[in-house]
Amino acid sequence: MRYVIIGGVAAGMSAAMEITRTDSKAKITVLERGQDYSYGQCGLPYVINGVVPDIDKVIARTVETFREKYGIDARTFTEVIHVDEKKKKVYGVQLKTGTAFEIDYDRLLIATGSDPVLPNWKGGIELDGIHPLKTLIDTKAILQDLNNKIKNVTIVGGGYVGLEMAESFHSLGKNVTLIQRSDQLATIFDLDMATIIHQEAEKHQISLILGEEVEGFSGDKRVNTVITNKGSYSTDLVLLSVGAKPNTDFLQNSAIHMNAQGGAIHVNAYMQTSIPHIYAAGDCAIQYHRVKQLDDHIPLGTTANKQGRIAGANMAGNPLTFKGIVGTSIIKFFDLTLGRTGLTEKEANHLKLPYAVEVLEANNQAGYYPDGETLHIKLIYDKNSYALLGGQVIGKKGVDKRIDVLATALYNKMTVKQLLDLDLAYAPPYNGVWDPLQQMARKI
Repeated sequence: MRYVIIGGVAAGMSAAMEITRTDSKAKITVLERGQDYSYGQCGLPYVINGVVPDIDKVIARTVETFREKYGIDARTFTEVIHVDEKKKKVYGVQLKTGTAFEIDYDRLLIATGSDPVLPNWKGGIELDGIHPLKTLIDTKAILQDLNNKIKNVTIVGGGYVGLEMAESFHSLGKNVTLIQRSDQLATIFDLDMATIIHQEAEKHQISLILGEEVEGFSGDKRVNTVITNKGSYSTDLVLLSVGAKPNTDFLQNSAIHMNAQGGAIHVNAYMQTSIPHIYAAGDCAIQYHRVKQLDDHIPLGTTANKQGRIAGANMAGNPLTFKGIVGTSIIKFFDLTLGRTGLTEKEANHLKLPYAVEVLEANNQAGYYPDGETLHIKLIYDKNSYALLGGQVIGKKGVDKRIDVLATALYNKMTVKQLLDLDLAYAPPYNGVWDPLQQMARKI
């Protein structure tokens, strides 16, 4: 069986490894547009500030490992430009030589991930000193550009990467300005919870520019000004973090079904596309949201690895199904941990669900035990059935524990009342006899 995988990072190589475990006679070809395979993109902000001391630490397996140990034809600098689903052929170009190629396949996986969004700004995007952060190459470019002359850094976008990089640049002694076009950072949280994030940013001297939209950049060869719809801001370096879009433009003339919003590929539970012998996984594919009971697109590394494994198993004849997501994520931001899962109040409103909200400030441990920290918790639930719909937790300690409990409860479609029945770990340094989530359930 000839397997071709387009994309050599999380989903693609999870699939490749699963195929090798399942089909001992597999002939696997991986076509990667870049030069690096199988690395942890989520670790890149921590490489830049030196918390992760060596960029090689985020590489799980090298290209040579896949070639020599696993017998995979792992190619680099190979960009796919067209897929012919009828002929079962992939067409592309070798970027270093410009040589065109075509490859036949029996099973094809599209795991091309996503590319940074670069809006249609008026000008200046080509200036030196303006960087995205998505790949190892991007990381190296930022590291090479950072020096003692770089005093003022501007981050455009206040999502996951924007927040992590604000902390990263601040820890390097840079003056950080963060521009966000909406009225809050971290729009995956409700505004009342995001206010806590704003306070943390201001506590660490991050200059927040909210409700302004970047229109362009200016400078003489190198960027020195960021221009918005309301003003302009001097800078020495710009980090762009305004989102990502599925890398699926090369499929526009194919029969593969994609969503209208951003080109994410529709897949079933077996990770098959609308063409049965073609599969998709990772940031370029949709995910079924178990709480919304709708297809969604929340690209995360955890999901990419799971979908890749399941795609590889099915391609090789071992039927597995992807059970869906509940929208769980967690971020470190200075002294705080920001966690969320399920639906926000905004999302419940959008879906016209009959929801109610409970909020609580609670100690992360037994009240009498020293050095406790406050947890800010918000639960969203169905006001008729009491089904749990979502939760947001922000604090210094114990956020991950509560978010994972809520994520597990959401996966299993529990009610808020059933949280009272959970046998959760208790000892004074970690919890009270009633966990804060159970304290909230008692009030509902």
